[in-house]
Amino acid sequence: MHEEIAEQQADVTRLLLHHVQAPLAGAQYIRGILPVPAPAEAVRVVTGAEASDTPEQLTAYEVPLRADSDLLTAYGIVGILRTLLTRTRIYSSDSISTVMGMTLVSVDPTSVDPAACTPDDNALTILRCIAHPFTEERPDPRLRGFLFLDQDRLRLYLDTEDIPGVIGADVRPSGAVTALLAALPSLITEEERMTADATDPHCSCLVDLTHW
Repeated sequence: MHEEIAEQQADVTRLLLHHVQAPLAGAQYIRGILPVPAPAEAVRVVTGAEASDTPEQLTAYEVPLRADSDLLTAYGIVGILRTLLTRTRIYSSDSISTVMGMTLVSVDPTSVDPAACTPDDNALTILRCIAHPFTEERPDPRLRGFLFLDQDRLRLYLDTEDIPGVIGADVRPSGAVTALLAALPSLITEEERMTADATDPHCSCLVDLTHW
């Protein structure tokens, strides 16, 4: 059951990546997708204005990944978030908290009428399926989420068959990206690089690759 949710978190991340550059709704972009640790079956989608990267500028929406016995798809999550981001909504106090300094909103999907897919959404689905057809082969490491921490610090949430749990890896987008991507699978498994980050509940250990 845990692997099913882990795979769904990875799929949501993969399918929503383009909203880092393309608005999700209005002037709101996706600035992070956080894999909620087991046993919870949820994902946290972080939104904010373009290039926002400080906690006070961001809001995280925690969305359950299962409705009854069915898994909620990335497209369903987009529809829910578009409704929340474009309509005035009053939240109860017990649905608001904080995580990593950000406002965290717990979403009840049954109380939200999701926005319909747009023609551009459907066009992207067609193009993506042709350009990158689905494969059952699991990438290793697998991207479970990400978060922009500042203008030149991006945290990747990864898992690998060699290490239990989720690994947080901090990288510099302005760095030597090609070399980093080639070395990443081995770098994240080096135990001497691993530290803990008590402020981040989404990873079991952290690897700082910003100076690599």
